[in-house]
Amino acid sequence: MSAAVLCMVLTAAVLHAVWNIAAKRADGSGALFVWAYQAAGAVLLTGPAAVLLLRDPEALTPRVLAAAVVTALLHIGYGVSLQKGYAQGDLSVVYPVARGTGPALTLLIAVAVLGERPGVWAAAGAVGIVAGIVIVTLQGRSSVSGSPDPATLRRGLLWGLLTGAFIAGYTLWDDHVVGAGEVSPVLYFWLCSALQALLLGPVAVRRRSELRGLLTRRWGTVLTVGVLSPAAYILVLFAMQQAPVSLIAPLRETSVVIGLVLARILFGERGLASRLAGAALVVAGVALIAAG
Repeated sequence: MSAAVLCMVLTAAVLHAVWNIAAKRADGSGALFVWAYQAAGAVLLTGPAAVLLLRDPEALTPRVLAAAVVTALLHIGYGVSLQKGYAQGDLSVVYPVARGTGPALTLLIAVAVLGERPGVWAAAGAVGIVAGIVIVTLQGRSSVSGSPDPATLRRGLLWGLLTGAFIAGYTLWDDHVVGAGEVSPVLYFWLCSALQALLLGPVAVRRRSELRGLLTRRWGTVLTVGVLSPAAYILVLFAMQQAPVSLIAPLRETSVVIGLVLARILFGERGLASRLAGAALVVAGVALIAAG
């Protein structure tokens, strides 16, 4: 894997961890918050997308539009599941479970179904990242207070698993769409964001009184996620055009390590020290992928 691709994916991981920390503060607003940050992202990407369309009006084909509808539905499932998980469980459980399940499924399907064959060292690195995330997850058996909370853990695990399934779905689909290099990642994600805002529009209309409160209390959070979420994923889409998805998917989950540290600092979630072994495996996996 080239240094440029490695830098893109690791930068995306940092941005992803930061916006998930911000999303945790969304007060359980669920689909309404997802609509708000997707609408913000669509507005912010309109300028760059317009420039791309002026340069190449034929880039917006029916095939690209249909593909964007599919990924918009998958991303909505991901966003709503993630917010539900954050509302009902600890970030230090939901986040690593989701980010571990996603690349594990992606890696298995990419190798078994799509026929990708990463090198030995790169494959070992991908497995190491997934294993590290599993260790981190198994250590996340405490609530914010530090005492065992089976109900909170169970909810976090279930929502995390569902979120991870959506991650695998949109990762593989988006790799299929942008991997050939026929569509710009910026244009594609702008379409995705705009369609998500459109599809979730009825939620915003029905809950407009709540929306005013959300934008009053959390406008900074909405804007932060609206900027960082598209930026992180567009970097991943560019990386997918240059490297196999079976390596990109696990590598971007290094964000788990950053997310855990921030969860401990900002939310007081415990057990960080016991998860260092898992974090070390994640870092080792990144080094193997870079070497491979």
